[in-house]
Amino acid sequence: MMNKEGKNSMDTSKYVRYTSEQVEALERVYSECPKPSSLRRQQLIRECPILSNIEPKQIKVWFQNRRCREKQRKEASRLQTVNRKLTAMNKLLMEENDRLQKQVSQLVYENGYMRQQLQNASVATTDTSCESVVTSGQHQHNPTPQHPLRDASPAGLLSIAEETLAEFLLKATGTAVDWVQMPGMKPGPDSIGIVAISHSCTGVAARACGLVGLEPTKVAEILKDRPSWLRDCRCLDVLTAFPTGNGGTIELLYMQTYAPTTLASARDFWTLRYTTVLEDGSLVVCERSLNSTQGGPSMPPVPHFVRAEMLPSGYLIRPCEGGGSIIRIVDHMDLEPWSVPEVLRPLYESSTILAQKMTIAALRRLRQIAQEVTGEVVFGWGRQPAVLRTFSQRLSRGFNEAVNGFTDDGWSSMGSDGVEDVTIVINSSPSKLVGSQVNSSNGLTTLGGGILCAKASMLLQNVPPALLVRFLREHRSEWADCSMDAYSAAALKASPYCLPGSRAGGFSGSQVILPLAHTVEHEEFLEVIKLEGHGLTQEEAVLSRDMFLLQLCSGIDESAAGACAQLVFAPIDESFADDAPLLPSGFRVIPLESRTVSAGANRTLDLASALEVGSTGSRASGDSGANSNLRSVLTIAFQFTYENHLRENVAAMARQYVRSVVASVQRVAMALAPSRLNPHIGPRPPPGTPEALTLARWICHSYRLHLGVDLLPADCEASDALLKMLWHHSDAIMCCSLKSLPVFTFANQAGLDMLETTLVALQDISLDKILDENGRKSLCTDFAQIMQQGYAYLPAGICVSSMGRPVSYDRAIAWKVLNDEESTHCVVFMFMSWSFM
Repeated sequence: MMNKEGKNSMDTSKYVRYTSEQVEALERVYSECPKPSSLRRQQLIRECPILSNIEPKQIKVWFQNRRCREKQRKEASRLQTVNRKLTAMNKLLMEENDRLQKQVSQLVYENGYMRQQLQNASVATTDTSCESVVTSGQHQHNPTPQHPLRDASPAGLLSIAEETLAEFLLKATGTAVDWVQMPGMKPGPDSIGIVAISHSCTGVAARACGLVGLEPTKVAEILKDRPSWLRDCRCLDVLTAFPTGNGGTIELLYMQTYAPTTLASARDFWTLRYTTVLEDGSLVVCERSLNSTQGGPSMPPVPHFVRAEMLPSGYLIRPCEGGGSIIRIVDHMDLEPWSVPEVLRPLYESSTILAQKMTIAALRRLRQIAQEVTGEVVFGWGRQPAVLRTFSQRLSRGFNEAVNGFTDDGWSSMGSDGVEDVTIVINSSPSKLVGSQVNSSNGLTTLGGGILCAKASMLLQNVPPALLVRFLREHRSEWADCSMDAYSAAALKASPYCLPGSRAGGFSGSQVILPLAHTVEHEEFLEVIKLEGHGLTQEEAVLSRDMFLLQLCSGIDESAAGACAQLVFAPIDESFADDAPLLPSGFRVIPLESRTVSAGANRTLDLASALEVGSTGSRASGDSGANSNLRSVLTIAFQFTYENHLRENVAAMARQYVRSVVASVQRVAMALAPSRLNPHIGPRPPPGTPEALTLARWICHSYRLHLGVDLLPADCEASDALLKMLWHHSDAIMCCSLKSLPVFTFANQAGLDMLETTLVALQDISLDKILDENGRKSLCTDFAQIMQQGYAYLPAGICVSSMGRPVSYDRAIAWKVLNDEESTHCVVFMFMSWSFM
């Protein structure tokens, strides 16, 4: 008992009560250094007389407690933020649930009505007046809307605005459109929002509900500035604006949007936008097209643009308790799909594509800016978020301008060489595109010159757009010519440049990706590509500094339905100034919704066979055996500068280069087409070359020689059967050369899937790149055993695919392969029970 009392007395004597002056002095030190060292604490006691009666150990305890309180305060603040977000999300979900219940009630009513009509029709089959009765009932159920004629006066425009507001609110909160959840979009506190697309309505429509950490007025300001976040928006002009009597604002807008490919016309919109505040304090921005049906002012057609219609759309922004906003977005458009080739119509008839390009893009921009305001987003290279966003916009806009080639920007067509696969357009007044960015010292201004763009489009099958673009990003050497990169970069240098020629020895450098910035959900990356040792000649490449590209990569998430995948890049100077000149080139792959076709699998098709507008296209007989194939449209555009006296040479060079890039992409696309995309598509066949057949025989023979057992069934003797079974073996089998830097020379299907590469790109992967640090260390000892004993068992470990994904395996076997002369040809690695982590 005495011991317990003594212990309590001792604990009480250690408690120190600090005065306000002492706490103030300690807080000043804490603000400068939350975790001072022992020497710093002793120095503090010496320099602060008011702390002289406190032991250094007690000072240490005070700082520990202070850090703990700070941590608890931050955690409490974080939990309060999460709680407010969950409360708002719960409210949003309850409202969505109420809307769905109303929709169910309406469907039940309509179902009962249709049942009654069918019963009446069956009872009155002998009545000649039955048809008129049923028809009359149908017309009563679906009345044709009648709009009164209105003029362009403020009163007439206000009438249109109020009607637009009512229709928009029915879509945003009611059952005016049959909404279904968008594939791949799951609601939750960390999701971007609740995204739905129309099931059946005029045109295409998408709807989203979400939470953003911005005030309603800021949200409206961002969303109304459409060119800043909608990459397809070329321009948005406010032609007229006037206030209304109820405190709102009416604006007449003219908007132009880019065409996604070279094979379709751009769209424009003539709309009325109405901004007002509802009785409950919600801010509304709604918009619709003005045409002869609604009345109001009209705008004549603009050449080279197809006038599309925006049906009542907009934003409903409600302030959220504790800060932030709850937002509902509705996008509803009729994009006039009749005006494009039939093969491209899914791009204009898909609500999923509209949701990805417009509705979700708006939510992502709001979320990005909200996190930038709170400092949650970290950017590299000391650049401000606004500067990096400007770089991304300039790259995307420059690529869109190249793809569309508008005449009012100075673009004009150039004669072809007799083959229409590549289109060449030139711009002799590049200042309209890049202004003062073009370096006058390169001769474009003084000697005369401009910009030349070579572009092409094609249809791809059975290749996910995200996978193809990711491969093009990671394996630039598979399609790019470093001499062309050097030629493009020469426009940024003061010295004159010459046309690239053939290079002896095929000198080439390496590629290094330097991350610069990414969006919150990692759906878009801005990065700098460092091309080491590139030049127009081998001597220049060795002596010159490295070359740099600014690159924008987006849409490489395979799970995002309807997302466009894009890779856009432009050469930049090593100074990388904020106003650096950019001349973007790149690739865009847009998925088409699956459609039943009879074309063969794993084949890249030419789009020229389906360019007849309005044609139905030829259909092969026997639809029962057709496959539902994944299709996408690939658009390629490359820009080059030229001097007038070299224009024809640059055009010929650009045309040939784009054709070579197209051939490379077709080869890559055919190799990447995965068998898992469609259960009806068989697995890819093994390479049937004589070398592959011989290698398969050597691999199996060496395995039996070293390990005493058969790798494949003993009854399999024919070379083609051996290769087929080796190719489809469940374990990853890879052949590695015996050079000083071992590289892979062959892999079966499982090996290619494990490395996430193709047979074409396999030889660019060295053995040390896929092994982790432990694997590289053990390989030194294992390799000696392999060469001495002929084989070695490797323990479980982790390796890395060519895409950077970790792969685990339970065990592995390595053995050396002997040729017919019994000399060592290569080493084979077989990874068993592997899986992505």
